[in-house]
Amino acid sequence: MSDKYLSAGTTCFLLVIGLLASSSEARTGLAQRDQGAAGNGSGLTVIQLRPNFYMIGGAGGNIGVQIGINGAVVVDSGSGANAQSVVAAIKKIGPYPIRYVINTNADPDHVGGNAQVAQAGEGLLMNAGDAIQGVARGNAVNAAAIMAHENVLLRMSAPDGQSPAFPAAAWPTEPFHEPRKYFFLNGEGIEVLHQTAAHTDADSLVFFRRSDVIMAGDVLDTTRFPVIDLAKGGSIDGEIAALQRLVDMAISSIPIVAREDGTLIIAGHGRVCDQLDVVEYRDMIQIIRDRISDLMKAGKTLDQIKATNPTRGYTPRYGSNTGPWTTNNFVEAVYRSLMKEKS
Repeated sequence: MSDKYLSAGTTCFLLVIGLLASSSEARTGLAQRDQGAAGNGSGLTVIQLRPNFYMIGGAGGNIGVQIGINGAVVVDSGSGANAQSVVAAIKKIGPYPIRYVINTNADPDHVGGNAQVAQAGEGLLMNAGDAIQGVARGNAVNAAAIMAHENVLLRMSAPDGQSPAFPAAAWPTEPFHEPRKYFFLNGEGIEVLHQTAAHTDADSLVFFRRSDVIMAGDVLDTTRFPVIDLAKGGSIDGEIAALQRLVDMAISSIPIVAREDGTLIIAGHGRVCDQLDVVEYRDMIQIIRDRISDLMKAGKTLDQIKATNPTRGYTPRYGSNTGPWTTNNFVEAVYRSLMKEKS
């Protein structure tokens, strides 16, 4: 090969490396600037993902904040212990009144800060009936609306007569039962899409269409195997279906793959993902599900299935022997979910 072609190839290679490096430096610099913006030693990380969209990490579950002329839309509120820090971080993003809090599920690390975050905001549309209802439930008269699937409200309000899991001021004020709830704010459509039986039966994906950002909640957790809460309506096949829906909604950076572009998907815990990251996560769950399913068809017991290490190849990255959700917990959940589907 001539020196001319070698030189051209080297130039193209260096150009691609330069583009990747500059993109990486830009992302790193952005994260560092925004961590400084969070301030006050709160331990929270605020990252600007789009001109009008931010992610807050370190408050429990990841939080999304869309801002604009109509105010701020907040997806999830973190844990109760971090609520005041979350409110302070949102206020530092800009002088936008909080209009909506949208919950992706009913877990305490996603809804624990509902009351404080909503009461720090102002309702976009308020009538006398809303005000009376808000006072009766302990809400500020003109608090931000809390939107979630009705199953979130059922979990938080304990309709079976037991003590409520959360104070009434934290309950959704705008529950919905439809598969798809949508509204238009700050110049873009926002879709809240219920997933019937994934992590639980109360999960929703929140899609900001113009920003091209999806809040996935605990359907996607890059820090561990997904939590399949069978007692709360979760299932392994519903989890895979929800991940497939994320894949179908997202667009990857094609044909210019060297740039960091395309749909951004914010996991309930862990890092920001793109479409291919979700494809990899979905495939991993499918492979483990199929391994366990095949062993069940061969007549293996749960203990025998565990002995084959069905999560092999993925345990170092997603597994754990300690904590609230171990590898054994995940294998048991997959097994019991498949058993339930067979019955």
